[in-house]
Amino acid sequence: MQFNDYGVFAVDKPQFFTSFDVVAKLRGILGIRRIGHGGTLDPLATGVLPIFVGKATKAVDLIIDNTKRYTATARFGISTDTGDITGEVTERSDVVPSDIQLKKVLETFVGDSMQIPPMYSAIKVNGRPLYDIARSGRTVERQERRITITSLSLMDFDSTSREFTIDVCCSKGTYIRVLAEDIARRLDTKATIVSLRRTISGIFSETDCLSLEDIQQRKEICNNDFILPIDRLFPTNSSFYLSEQQLQKFINGIPLPNDIFLGNNGPINIYYNNKMIALAEMIDGKSKTIARFI
Repeated sequence: MQFNDYGVFAVDKPQFFTSFDVVAKLRGILGIRRIGHGGTLDPLATGVLPIFVGKATKAVDLIIDNTKRYTATARFGISTDTGDITGEVTERSDVVPSDIQLKKVLETFVGDSMQIPPMYSAIKVNGRPLYDIARSGRTVERQERRITITSLSLMDFDSTSREFTIDVCCSKGTYIRVLAEDIARRLDTKATIVSLRRTISGIFSETDCLSLEDIQQRKEICNNDFILPIDRLFPTNSSFYLSEQQLQKFINGIPLPNDIFLGNNGPINIYYNNKMIALAEMIDGKSKTIARFI
């Protein structure tokens, strides 16, 4: 086995590509069928899209650090059915707040709160994506979700264009389109997103990203060597290295010995020949393999 059999890296998602478009493109470039992504980005959005290759796709829902950071520009005066500039205008307002008013309102959004997901989202209701329901002209009730905004600051404000740019650090599942609408609502006006860029997603930042063109070129030169080992996702976990005998038992389905968890309260990265092959944890006094990558 080589590191590039499975692993992770980050793509700088192009504008007007869906996250699935990126995955489909990568399947063709890399010649690998099993590819997934972490954290869907809107077609309008650009920026950090984590990519999981091979059996690393099992780790998508296991990542501890799900912090997201965005730079978003919104325009006061209109709201759209999609929550961004690509949609149809549904409401208008002549109210344009001052930068001082805007800064004061931004402060009120820092911390925990509840947010209603937008109709144009991939969340499923009765097995059907909300965006599919929205395209049919219907609106359904959505359940509020708890979100956390760690920081929210005003980067720029132009009263002439009615546009403002914010920097947002938030939890997984936060919809920036809805945040812009909620900010405007507290200022008794309307707003919609005109540009959105994710600058951080978990362990990945903009500087870690490769464009699709970069990946195509590097694939031709180095045969997937840019794909990072899976343990990059779990840098704070303790480690345990299996012997050849222990590996064979593990492959045959025999649980890992309980004593490897002594002194560890959380998950452990399991290795063989310096390659992470599993994630395991002691649960209710028993050894449990959370994910296997071989």
